[in-house]
Amino acid sequence: MQLTDHFHLSEFTASETAERRGIDNTPSAEIIEALRRTAQGLERIRTLLGRPIHVTSGYRCLELNRAVGSKDTSQHLLGEAADFICPQYGTPRVVAERIAKKLVSLGVDQLILEFASKGGGWVHVSFSSKPRHATLTIDASGTRAGIV
Repeated sequence: MQLTDHFHLSEFTASETAERRGIDNTPSAEIIEALRRTAQGLERIRTLLGRPIHVTSGYRCLELNRAVGSKDTSQHLLGEAADFICPQYGTPRVVAERIAKKLVSLGVDQLILEFASKGGGWVHVSFSSKPRHATLTIDASGTRAGIV
C-alpha cells in the first residue's frame, strides 16, 4: 500500500527481528492512518534534504518493540515515528542538524540523533497532533537535550 508518493507501508513494517522471531507486525487501520501522517512528515523532510530517505524502522507492535529493547512509551507503537538515514545528504548528525533548524515548519514532534558517534547511527523523527518540537541526542553517554 502506497502511503505517499515516495513511501510504501512495507517500509514502515519491515523488520528482520520480527521475521526471525515470527512476530506479526501488521498494523491496524488506525495505525496505518498514523503511518500515513508520518510518511507525509517524511515527505517534507525529503523535500528539505532534496534526497531520498531510507526508513530503517517504523511501526513496531508491542511484542516487536519489546524484542528490540525499546520502551513501551515509544511512538513507534503508535505509528507516529520512524528511524531513517539519508546517506546521499550526509551523516545522521548532518541530517539532524539540518532538520533541527526547521522543526516547526516541518511539524516535527521529536527529533533524536541516535548513536551517531564515529559516523554511524540514525535519525529518529516523530509527528503528533501536538508537536513538542523537541531535540535530543542519545548515545553511549546517555540522553541529552539538543543535537550535540
